[in-house]
Amino acid sequence: MSEAKPTLYTCLSPSLLHLYDVKDSIVVVIDVFRATSTIAAALHNGATKIIPVDSVPGAIELGEELGAITAGERDGKIAPGLQYGNSPLEYPQDFIGGKTLVLTTTNGTRLLHMALKNGATEVITGAFANLSAVCDHLVASGKNVILGCAAWKDRVNMEDSLFAGAVVSRVREHFQVFCDASLAAETLYTTVKDDLWNFTKQTTHYHRLASYGLEKDMEWCITHDIANVLPVYEDGALIAKA
Repeated sequence: MSEAKPTLYTCLSPSLLHLYDVKDSIVVVIDVFRATSTIAAALHNGATKIIPVDSVPGAIELGEELGAITAGERDGKIAPGLQYGNSPLEYPQDFIGGKTLVLTTTNGTRLLHMALKNGATEVITGAFANLSAVCDHLVASGKNVILGCAAWKDRVNMEDSLFAGAVVSRVREHFQVFCDASLAAETLYTTVKDDLWNFTKQTTHYHRLASYGLEKDMEWCITHDIANVLPVYEDGALIAKA
């Protein structure tokens, strides 16, 4: 008799996370625009570690204590008191290599801390920039998975759902997927994957960030495997794992 496959669920909003058995799962934190894309970019370009903090004052205090780079945003803009923003393009190798980044964002870092508080077995972060690394790890782990979409202030958003769908479409054969949210996300992704950029331009988050002149950010954020590292949360920080 073959061994039962692990389960895979998609949580489309942090406000729904309490409905899932986080304690027995790997949680993939997804915040495509832009936290988890920025995390992938910084680690790919040589950051030693990224410390996610759920408040701006906490990020400022920790940055001063560690002599680290402080970065993050609130509502798409650099938060007052922080040095840098939440753009993957701000962290090239010649800037971030060998440094520690303290990061706080509106949605992504909040969800990461929720997953940890609820006792997730493992927390990793995912975006189109590191899609293959995420999928390879989930398949190799053989553990239950929850794809956690950071959404936008608890409202379901399109780009995080699309990434969840991309993951489901790649790993489905290795998991039990009895989850309507996963089915919806996968159907959405497979329907629009050949014209992802133009479809993304219809989303509310695109229009919100485009009003700040961040179109290049978003185009980078939906490019597959452009920073293909696996960010894993260990000992209070996200580090790149082989």
